[in-house]
Amino acid sequence: MKTFEALRDLRPHLLRDGITARAVHGERMTMAVVDLDPDAHLPEHHHENEQMGFVIKGTIDFRIGSDKRLLKAGDTYVIASHVPHEAVAGPEGATVADVFAPIRADWADLKRAEPSPGKWP
Repeated sequence: MKTFEALRDLRPHLLRDGITARAVHGERMTMAVVDLDPDAHLPEHHHENEQMGFVIKGTIDFRIGSDKRLLKAGDTYVIASHVPHEAVAGPEGATVADVFAPIRADWADLKRAEPSPGKWP
């Protein structure tokens, strides 16, 4: 765990086709900047981790439980533990910042890309 690190120096986790996450893991939480390609779809799933986030750029259609919203830059969301959710990026793609507690230990087994600049900043 490093105290300081630039996003461009992080190896992105390949969450699925068109969706990458540059993550920083602390002792009890994970923070990630997630880039979604245009129209990228994150199918319904759920996890133990509580998740909070906000849209940095682009748009994203989000469903959390039975609540659906089109989110734009500056919009926030909260997902309780084990609540089913899914998302679809808008036609220009999207970048979001997510915080998870506890840490996303399941991401340790994902394939990783070499460090590279993300789509933000």
